Amino acid sequence: MAPRASWKGYLKLSLVSCPVRLYPATSKSERISFNQLHKDTHNRINMKPVDPELGLVERSDLVKGYEYEDKKYIIIDEADIDSVKIESNHTMNIEAFVDEDSVDVIYRDAPYYLAPDGAMAEETFAVLREALRKSGKLAIARLVLSSRERVVTIGARENGMFVCTLRNPSEVRGTSEYFGNIPAGNPDPEMLELAEALIKQKLTTFDPKNYEDRYEIALMKMIKEKLKGHKPIIAAAPERGNVINLMDALKASLGQAKPPAKSKTKAEPAEKPAAKLSAAGSGKAAKGKK
Repeated sequence: MAPRASWKGYLKLSLVSCPVRLYPATSKSERISFNQLHKDTHNRINMKPVDPELGLVERSDLVKGYEYEDKKYIIIDEADIDSVKIESNHTMNIEAFVDEDSVDVIYRDAPYYLAPDGAMAEETFAVLREALRKSGKLAIARLVLSSRERVVTIGARENGMFVCTLRNPSEVRGTSEYFGNIPAGNPDPEMLELAEALIKQKLTTFDPKNYEDRYEIALMKMIKEKLKGHKPIIAAAPERGNVINLMDALKASLGQAKPPAKSKTKAEPAEKPAAKLSAAGSGKAAKGKK
């Protein structure tokens, strides 16, 4: 079955337009996730809204509030949301072209694949794709996704195109708060030469298959080993009531229907730590983000 497009419309450059389909380029469905169960009954737990004064409340009684000052809110209703909602014209209108390296990676957000919508669109699509490829440029366009306008970049990729939504500038933090106190001084020439030699020694071609998530693989191996000696617990589905909204129900259904993840390779033992390059006044190694 062909993948389902998340958006359908027209890619437009001046007077040239081409029917296209947009598909998510990544998926998190294979990631291992856990559900919360009660320790005695092993039933799935419902997340219910609680008011500090009233206790449990109905989701139908909830409204949206924007905190404009500490603990001070303004109520936003559906009419307010509708007044600023941008109607989709189903057009991805190219506004400009930029050098690929001019788009800082920190602004790049969600990746998508763009393909022609039908055989009649293939010729026009191919012309636009090859024009992008030969120019070495990225197109800047806007489209409406889920009633929200997004700025995107478009570039040639294999036989199709690659679209990436961009973060709003207000979402990107400046570097001065984090890097401002780091001295810019010149490192010791000999140590710098050694570091450069280490880089050349480990130079390779990037292949994502060589960098699988070892924790995810080990986690699945542990789960399979645990299943060998224990009967799986059949958790009762949470009761459906007025306090559960549609989003919670969809998430619960998706979690129940998801097939078990496949472990491609066995978890390999951790490598021995490589010899560290000693340096006077060296700091602690930076911790990676979770």
